[in-house]
Amino acid sequence: MNSGVVLLLPLVYLFLLFLDLRFCHRMRKAVFISALLILSACHHDEKIEWFNAAKAKEYFSAVEEVCNKDNGQLWGENLFGPIMYVDGLNRTLYANQQDKEGLLKLKDGVYSGILPRERIITTNVIEFGGLRYAMVPLSETEDRYRLITRTVHSLFHCFQDRHGLKPSTFSTRHLNEKNARLYLKLEWKALTNAIGSAGEARNHAIRDALVFRGARRELFPEAIADENKFENYEGLTTFTYINLCTTGPEELRTRILEYLNRLYQNSSYAWGYGFVHGALYATLLSDKDFDFKQIQTSDFDLGRATLEAYGVALPAVCRDVAGSLAFNYDIQAIRAEESEREAMINENTRRIVSTFNEKPVVTINMESPNFSFEPEDIDYLDSLGTLYEKLRVADNWGKLAVDNGGALLTNDLRILRVSAKDILVERNHISGAGWHMVLNDGWRAVPSENGSYIIRKD
Repeated sequence: MNSGVVLLLPLVYLFLLFLDLRFCHRMRKAVFISALLILSACHHDEKIEWFNAAKAKEYFSAVEEVCNKDNGQLWGENLFGPIMYVDGLNRTLYANQQDKEGLLKLKDGVYSGILPRERIITTNVIEFGGLRYAMVPLSETEDRYRLITRTVHSLFHCFQDRHGLKPSTFSTRHLNEKNARLYLKLEWKALTNAIGSAGEARNHAIRDALVFRGARRELFPEAIADENKFENYEGLTTFTYINLCTTGPEELRTRILEYLNRLYQNSSYAWGYGFVHGALYATLLSDKDFDFKQIQTSDFDLGRATLEAYGVALPAVCRDVAGSLAFNYDIQAIRAEESEREAMINENTRRIVSTFNEKPVVTINMESPNFSFEPEDIDYLDSLGTLYEKLRVADNWGKLAVDNGGALLTNDLRILRVSAKDILVERNHISGAGWHMVLNDGWRAVPSENGSYIIRKD
């Protein structure tokens, strides 16, 4: 909420105090909430205060310095190129290069404009005005390391896009299966030992990691190519931005293991594991002076490359030895973690079924949506669909922001539901417990049965 809204709220409250005493408490509360909603929805004058054209120039230069320091040593070409920073509050964008169609205007030394509301804001490649940019969302507070690494992250996706390394659609939902998670956690523990050791100890740990990897892939052979694609697309991206933005191998290893520790706590690995998994193997390959320029396909097997680089020999059937090796990595503790996770998921499933199937909801039909979310905010729920704890969606009907309570998307990606608890409808502004929505002209929330609503076009 901006400072203007904060200043106006006391005036709203004073207005309510002067209402006729016969005006019931519930009505006063409803008027206050409606006024708050209207005021807080006025985003047209909101902006991220710390960022401006001067800051954009500062970060463009900082990122260029990072890229020039590497200057193509890692991937064969300098990663620096067109960059676009986007303020998610008012959709102002700042670019370091002019687009081909002249949509952006030079002001204060940077090219600026407004990102259309139908375009999603995410850390990835965007084509705008005939030019492909590395798009980077701005955070509401300044974090220099995070913004520079996010920029290199997006620039590397541009590199992948240029060289045909962006994969087709892939799915790693099998990683929600119990045995897949067990083997993945064992692999992570072995990789952690490998990264923190040297000599024979490292070689043994790498072999153990590859045995666990092999055992999982023996169980799910149809998912091998999809795992490779995820590990390449996001894992190599993580490795690249940390490699370029840190002081050396020690900091690289520290930051990647910190990332792993955060991800390890997730209840679902299907949408997040690849961001760190490929980076772990890339770190081990880097210590062997591996030539990353030889990666020419989106499904390159980083595990196999590690096996060859370290001269590891695997058994004919990895599952034959994985069970005995698991005791060296505290398999009992991992099983206890997974039992706790299963109980939590069962409880969450009951809550989700109650919230989205038994209680009033707002139903939105997806037409041509753009989604923005973080991998750690996703929980795949089998036939129920996918729960997004936090989510941003733009579609023909308008925009939705979910900050708490979640949104459930069906597996066919056609229907999104949010809870109708505490719903307030004020013209084209709608809010509920933990979310708010702004509808485009011609769309409205239509009441349906049992207190639910459907978003429809007039």
